[in-house]
Order: sequence, then structure tokens, then C-alpha cells
Amino acid sequence: MDFADYERRLTSLQGVLQLIQQAYLGRPARAILVIGGWDTAGKGGGVRRLGWALDPRSFKVHPIAAPDEHERAQHYLQRFWRRLPEKAQIVAFDRSWYGRVLVERVEGLATDAEWRRAYREINEFERMLVDSGIRLVKLFLHITPDEQIRRFRNRLVDPLKRWKLSYEDFRNRARWSDYEKAIEDMMEKTATKHAPWHLIPANNKPYGRIAAFLILVDRLGEDVSLEPRPIDPDLLEEAKRTLDLSAPDVERATHPAKLKVRLKRNGPES
Repeated sequence: MDFADYERRLTSLQGVLQLIQQAYLGRPARAILVIGGWDTAGKGGGVRRLGWALDPRSFKVHPIAAPDEHERAQHYLQRFWRRLPEKAQIVAFDRSWYGRVLVERVEGLATDAEWRRAYREINEFERMLVDSGIRLVKLFLHITPDEQIRRFRNRLVDPLKRWKLSYEDFRNRARWSDYEKAIEDMMEKTATKHAPWHLIPANNKPYGRIAAFLILVDRLGEDVSLEPRPIDPDLLEEAKRTLDLSAPDVERATHPAKLKVRLKRNGPES
């Protein structure tokens, strides 16, 4: 993807996501973004570009690390219940409850019975989330082994990215086939009608980001009016007194220009 085209599409998609977030503020809407993928697949970069677009007061990111001692003594889903979105919030999980059927399965941190049972538990958990009105979007960024090696090398030689590289990355890399099998099982058993997986080819970072943002705009914006909410009459009266509004100002405040956002296969137009 041409970089200038990528920048244009990304800016347009970020603008639509801003409108969607503002629309959520006027209704009892909530959303969860589950962002998974191979090491170096671009999860952090995608979340960062979401953060550039959305207001942090109603957009939260939860980077999920290994559970602490207290969390290990609880059911593995317990710590995610505490992080569910409040009214009008959009919450992104950078890694998620799927750790039970991926890293915990592959590394032997969960017994066979525990991770096999987790498919049913996860599906039931997500069914409850969706039934309660939460919009759930699950993205998985896929890259090839050769591309991962190239990105490891780039991180090693770039002082600003070296902090992202750890011994664990190389250890996980050595078990690629085990993780591949776990990912395929996860996709097969937890891609449901109410909570499907969106598998994104991400060898090309710009392409992967645009594909992910298009899915987010489509899923989060479904049946959501992007028209501005009517101005509160009391607020308008106070503004008239305090700001000495002219008649054109009042007209623009009460009858804002119509927003025209049309989604196309290659991105939104506004």
C-alpha cells in the first residue's frame, strides 16, 4: 500500500471512529475490542493509532500481562470482569482471556482439562457480553515466520524499539508450530455467530492497520447515527447570555451541517 494512500485512509477512518465514539456518549452503548496476534504482528501499533483518534476519557486500553499471585488464585476470567466497559466506553484488550487457550496451553500453565474446558467458558462469557448489549469485535493479526524474523531484527538494531524485544520472544518463536495449532483450534472453536473472529493478514503493516480499522468502523458503527445530538436548550440559553451569540451562531449551533459519511470497500468518504 502506498504510504500517502495509507495516511489518507487512516486519517479518514480515525475521523469516523471519533464520530462513533461521540455517538456512544449519547446512548447506553459499550464496546470491547479484543486484539490478538503473533509477536511483532502490530497489535501495539494499531492500539496506539486508536488512541491518537479517540478521547481517553471514554476509551480505555488494558494491556494484559501474566496474572499476579492474587489473580492466579481466582478463576481466570475474574480479572476481565473487573475491566469491562462502563456506559458509553470503548475498551481495548491488548491480549485477553484467550491467553488460557494459547500461551497457558502451550507453556503448560493450564492443565489439559482447564484449557479444553475454556473454549466453552469463553463462548458463554462472550455470549453474556453480547446479550447485555456490548459490541464485541475480535481481531487477530497474522504474519508469516519470515516476516517475524525480519521484525525481530529491526527491533534489535533500533534503540527506540529494542525495549519491545525479549528473550521470551525467541523462546515463543521456537514453538511456532505449537502456537499455530493452538491458534487454529481457537479460531475453530470460538468463532461464533455472535462473536466472530476477524483474521487480518498483517505482513504489510499499513494494509493490516487499514483492514483492522475498516472492520472496527463497520462493527462499532453498525446502526449508529453519526448525526450530532441536539443542543440542550438550557445550555443554549446560557450560551446566548454569556457569549452574546449572533443569530447565525445560534443557527449553526441548532442546525449543524449534515454529516455525510459513506463507507466503501477501500475506506470511508466524508
